[in-house]
Amino acid sequence: MSEFSDFLKPQCIPSKLDNFAVRQAILDALHFHLKDFSGTLLDIGCGYMPYKQLILTPPSHVQKYIGLDLKDNTYQKPDLEWDGCTIPLSDNSVDCALATEVLEHCPEPELLMREALRVLKPGGLLFFTVPFLWPLHDVPHDEYRYTPYSLERHLRNVGFEKINLKALGGWDASLAQMIGLWVRRRLMRFPRKRAVLSRLVLPLIWLLTKLDKPPTEFYESCMITGLSGTAIKPV
Repeated sequence: MSEFSDFLKPQCIPSKLDNFAVRQAILDALHFHLKDFSGTLLDIGCGYMPYKQLILTPPSHVQKYIGLDLKDNTYQKPDLEWDGCTIPLSDNSVDCALATEVLEHCPEPELLMREALRVLKPGGLLFFTVPFLWPLHDVPHDEYRYTPYSLERHLRNVGFEKINLKALGGWDASLAQMIGLWVRRRLMRFPRKRAVLSRLVLPLIWLLTKLDKPPTEFYESCMITGLSGTAIKPV
């Protein structure tokens, strides 16, 4: 099993019930858009760079991968260090950009979006994912949970066009995710209790994840686990 198996081969096993559904949904969204990636790709907020291997493999057409993150990030040294204000690349220098589970950590999301727009070549693609149903994490650097409407507004404000947003999961995936989070992360006095409960709910989480049908449009009382999307820099 590779170092990044949690990201590249999510497993519905007792110890992974809290992040199985979301990791699988992000991976599926990435697989769908691999064919759209080409040239030089900038991975914004790359962390451990878990998707680098995938991005450099067909049907992706990426020839060069650049991982960007803050200098004092808690993961590993990135290819490029970012000061949180200016991406250290020239205008129109990358063909596509990736930002998975990053925008919720930005105090000023339009600053990052504007910088991504600047370094993208005309016609360049930005792919991103954000959580909607998720606990506080990386405290105190957890800033937002986006609706599709706010996310689209921010992207349009900075100049992106052809914005396409999709739900990562619907009602069934939301329930599966909450059950998984509850059984794996809720405070429990006895460790054995967590182990037993994890085995008991595993079949239900697996079934709910398989049955889930993410909404194809956003409407009143629509439930989502998170969002994936693409946006294009105008030509």
